[in-house]
Amino acid sequence: MASMTVNDFILTMGVALLVAGLVFLGIGVFMLVKKLMGKDLQTLTEQTTKLAQKGVTEDITGMVGNARSLVDSLNEMVKTTAGVGVILLLFGIALLAGAYALVLQIR
Repeated sequence: MASMTVNDFILTMGVALLVAGLVFLGIGVFMLVKKLMGKDLQTLTEQTTKLAQKGVTEDITGMVGNARSLVDSLNEMVKTTAGVGVILLLFGIALLAGAYALVLQIR
């Protein structure tokens, strides 16, 4: 059985943090790009806006209120997705910085 030196252990930890940081960074970027490219969400928002306009012209107040609440919910969902993506990006960057700091400790 091979024994690990302290430098080997620190290097192993650094590589593990590097891989984890790259994974979190990739997932965060994917979430942000997916949010920007979400055609279904954009189509649903457009249709809801058209529904609200139709309700205004036909004096259907209940339909307008429901459409408005749907648009507000969609906007909150997009903000939440963007927030999660940014947090994952920041966590990935922190892990990469930690890996770099560990590798600097190797003598």
